[in-house]
Amino acid sequence: MTSWQLVLWMVGAVLLQLSVYLAIGFWRHWQHYDALRRTVIEGGLPAYHTLDSAPAEPMPAAWSGWRTFKVTDRVLENTAGDICSFHLAPQDGQALPTFRPGQYLTFQLLIPMEKGGTEPLTRCYSLSDGPHPESYRVSIKRVPAPANSKHPAGRASNFFHDQVQLGSLLQVRAPAGHFHMDRSDAPVVLLGAGIGITPMLSMVQCCLVAQPGREVWLFYGVRQIRELMAQAELEAIAHTHANFHLYFCVSDVGEDLAQGSTYRRHGRIHIDLLRALLPLKPYHFYLCGPTPMLESLVPALEDWGVPDARIHFEAFGPASVKRRSAGRAAAPNTSAAVADTADTADIITFAKSGKQVSWQPGCANLLEFAETHQVAVNSGCRSGNCGSCQTTIRSGQVRYREAPDFDPEPGTCLLCVCTPASPLALEL
Repeated sequence: MTSWQLVLWMVGAVLLQLSVYLAIGFWRHWQHYDALRRTVIEGGLPAYHTLDSAPAEPMPAAWSGWRTFKVTDRVLENTAGDICSFHLAPQDGQALPTFRPGQYLTFQLLIPMEKGGTEPLTRCYSLSDGPHPESYRVSIKRVPAPANSKHPAGRASNFFHDQVQLGSLLQVRAPAGHFHMDRSDAPVVLLGAGIGITPMLSMVQCCLVAQPGREVWLFYGVRQIRELMAQAELEAIAHTHANFHLYFCVSDVGEDLAQGSTYRRHGRIHIDLLRALLPLKPYHFYLCGPTPMLESLVPALEDWGVPDARIHFEAFGPASVKRRSAGRAAAPNTSAAVADTADTADIITFAKSGKQVSWQPGCANLLEFAETHQVAVNSGCRSGNCGSCQTTIRSGQVRYREAPDFDPEPGTCLLCVCTPASPLALEL
């Protein structure tokens, strides 16, 4: 026998032993699988189950209309003292439905009037914590009267800070809103400025619980360090979670950051900062903050090449941000055959008020148009969130520049964010 023949015999023997080992392993796995299969077929209990295969407890359904909540705690959240968190538990003691991180609660408030009595006011505030079965949390910033302006202070925010105490009862609508984090494993970049940090806090907490391995970048913009909310909490998360990257962006150039947190940066959140720090990955970007921030960052992200479907934002108040990319989903009750800007003299009929008026293309929306012609309309957020101005359409069509967060019932519209797409008759 030659040396080559000996080598071939040795290799063959090794391959034979490996084949026998694999065959035995396969046979054992097959027996285990077949036993489980027969157990299931015969209706018995499986030998074991994982968390995914265990039956999930049914989640409580979201309620309709208003539900009474009790304030169980209130906490000042920053050294400036202008952000307060309110912890809310349902008065009926029943479990709460979960929510998607980024959604909000709608409140129906009774605001005291100077001449006595109260006035109803509807406002929406983002949930600022992860889901808990017993309570929700919202964090509200006091809005003072603007300097050198006739505009008053924020009525709802000041009511919360001054009037809502432990034990106060509030009327609350179920969590809602289309601005929320997806459940994919794609990396995310959260961009929050001012009180726009609140939905971002909910997103961070939900990721820590449900997707601890997901890559999360948080850029939090404020004017001064004293305005930061949850600073210690966020820094502790950044210390202990390698996938969480944190940056506080402080725009006041007079602030001394030298002795502060390693997470602080001078200046506003801007595209150059993102391009310098973010590795090239298919991020989803979530933005919430004042309109100037969104008007700057949304087109800058588009110019950077971020796809439209990966840019998600929520603006404060009735402002909206125009997106450059085309092909966005059509909003409810929108006629694709009608031009984006109303330039015809459509007749708007307010049925109960007995008024017929030609539409004025310069009006931003039907709510503004109705108020101009002294037609009384209930309104709250004026940005398509709370549903207070939902009105029945007797005939005609309306268009939305962007789909509202509050989903109007069939045959109705939200006056604060729509314009006529044809002659229109409204139940007002």
